[in-house]
Amino acid sequence: MKKHDEKGSSTSAAIGRREFLASLPGIPLGIEIAMSQAGAAPSAAPDKLPSPGPGHKAVPKMKAAFVRRKEDYGFWWPGAGYDGVAAHKNYTEQIRKAATDIGIDMEIQGPVIYNMAQAAQFASSLKEQNCDGALVVLLDRQQHAWPTAAKVAETGIPTVIFAPIGTAFTTNVKPLARKPGVFVISSLDFDAVKYGMKMIKAAKQMRESRVVILRGKQEKEGVVENLGTKLTTLPVQTFVRLYRDTGVTDAVKDIARDYSSRAKKIVEPSPQDMLEAAKTYVVSRRILKEHNGDAITMDCLGPSSRREIPVPCLAWSKLNDEGISAGCEADLYPTLTLMLVRYLFDRPGFQQDPVPETVLNALIGSHCVCATRLDGFSKAPAPFNLRSHHSDLGVTVRPIWRKGQRITIARLMGPDTMLICSGTVLHNVWSPPAGGCRTAVAFKLDGVSDMTQFPGFHQIFFYGEHARDLRDYCQMFGIQPIEVS
Repeated sequence: MKKHDEKGSSTSAAIGRREFLASLPGIPLGIEIAMSQAGAAPSAAPDKLPSPGPGHKAVPKMKAAFVRRKEDYGFWWPGAGYDGVAAHKNYTEQIRKAATDIGIDMEIQGPVIYNMAQAAQFASSLKEQNCDGALVVLLDRQQHAWPTAAKVAETGIPTVIFAPIGTAFTTNVKPLARKPGVFVISSLDFDAVKYGMKMIKAAKQMRESRVVILRGKQEKEGVVENLGTKLTTLPVQTFVRLYRDTGVTDAVKDIARDYSSRAKKIVEPSPQDMLEAAKTYVVSRRILKEHNGDAITMDCLGPSSRREIPVPCLAWSKLNDEGISAGCEADLYPTLTLMLVRYLFDRPGFQQDPVPETVLNALIGSHCVCATRLDGFSKAPAPFNLRSHHSDLGVTVRPIWRKGQRITIARLMGPDTMLICSGTVLHNVWSPPAGGCRTAVAFKLDGVSDMTQFPGFHQIFFYGEHARDLRDYCQMFGIQPIEVS
């Protein structure tokens, strides 16, 4: 008999964990028990797995230049006490390291830009060399410093302007701070420069990426306007056919054992359910490889409701944990948002159905697919339970969200608009007593006075304070942010 309680302290597995693990094929009972007691190692982080598509492999080309006076600083800012030579050396080293860490082909302009003629040459070279972005480091506030930054910004090439403290007044920053295609940093915090570089790479990755969409009966190609992302649409029966042709291989058994070993509780799924769910992951990976895809989304409800395939919720959770964005229900723009969050912030997001909680004026995000590496791909996964889909079919991975965690909400509403909001995790919502999808989390959203009016559907929730970062990305790449109130 199945038990349907995952909140209590006692085990809620349909059978005991020892018996459950022993019933999975391929490994003797004693070894299975040892895995359960010791805890299986977390599944591989994305850098340990083969990159599936061109977006993951994209390397943007950038050029950087330093700007200052040729003579000593003297009385005028940044002043004689500022060591411009040391700053040049320090920031050059940091730029090179950041470019290596992020994966950017960075060329640093040889001589410092000392006049507007050199500034014009640098700006021209950006277009001639088809650069994806520019970085201007101002080591001066006087003469040609800010005019050089403006000259580069006028090229239309995404431009990061870094003005360490002492090289800018508000009067210098104001004309460029809100200019489309520009990211101005007036700070000593070099992490902001790295984020500017990361934005340029993410935009390149979005342009180079391919999303595989499984729906309908026709095969076709397309491109997302403004973002440049490539689309390959395949008949949904492609997945069904490959699933039927896939046997219970060693890879399938390993995935089933891995999740069964690491789960805090196994509520509804049987050992056979685990094997069938693991097969959907193997099929998904095969499709991504064959079609050079970086992300995947499928009209899963149709074939699953017809019992042609099990729900692919475990596969989608695992793919998102591996940095391969997997969106539900063939919904394109949430899938694109998952991919953008992955490229910008190195973590997965949670695509959900928004439910108002009117007593607390909170929003509950509810869905049966959720990744476990909520803190980031290089971090430990969140603890999770294994549940069925809310239809009582198949397997879903139900991670437990951290109370008090700050989160960001985002959704591309189209190719050039994005909903952005912030909030805090209140609590996990357990099923039962609640109905609906297996992963359900209540959030208190900043500045939202009436949750019954919260706009849209399938928004992406993810860990971290990144609303401002997303607004900066929108400004750089022609996307209109939609604020929620």
